[in-house]
Amino acid sequence: MAEDTVTIRYFARLREELDTDGESVPCAGARTAGDLLAQLASRGGPWQQLVEGQPVMIAVNQAMARPETPVQPGDEVAFFPPVTGG
Repeated sequence: MAEDTVTIRYFARLREELDTDGESVPCAGARTAGDLLAQLASRGGPWQQLVEGQPVMIAVNQAMARPETPVQPGDEVAFFPPVTGG
């Protein structure tokens, strides 16, 4: 992994709807997890669901995070829908 990238992981319905389980993206300009969400959503199409509609949960380096959580090069950021019980 390049030192100036962040590894993104997608889980559950996001993985299915975005047709990928993860990618590495440049973190230039992305200082927080929320910045990353906005950067990805700007791709349009199914990516917009990351900031519209149902909320998306965030983990940074396997710890629950918030949109304002700082993101550093080399971090792993995971996005997944809220867990619901049944």
